[in-house]
Amino acid sequence: MERYEPDAIEARWQAVWAAERAFETPNPADPATDDRPRAYVLEMLPYPSGDLHMGHVTNYTMGDVVSHFRRRTGFRVLHPMGYDSFGLPAENAAIKTGGKPAEVTARNIARIREQMLRMGWSIDWSRELATSDPEYYRWTQWIFLASSRVLISIRD
Repeated sequence: MERYEPDAIEARWQAVWAAERAFETPNPADPATDDRPRAYVLEMLPYPSGDLHMGHVTNYTMGDVVSHFRRRTGFRVLHPMGYDSFGLPAENAAIKTGGKPAEVTARNIARIREQMLRMGWSIDWSRELATSDPEYYRWTQWIFLASSRVLISIRD
């Protein structure tokens, strides 16, 4: 029996998956051409305030199991990743390290992404987002303002 060498074997297959974009789920040009059922797998968004820990590993491994199961049973699976990077945990991480919140958050996101890639989870990295990105929160602000106008008009 050959000895299992995880550093070599896992790196090799992760490179194959990345090259083939194995876990990307494109938007269908015509939904009628792909009538497979669809699944959306989204675990909690981690706070980018430090490294991953065993709680994260447990959580994202379970999502990965669900994603793989769905793919193998004929589903189109969207399994994105995001970071809950706008708020107190990011601020506290910046205070703790003595850096600017935007810089500390970007550095922590890069580190978490590196750790997740190393784990080999079947995440669609083309669908990555951070809640501290202005291109993301401009829409949450827009929705908030739009819903506020609706509530105000209902009360009047």
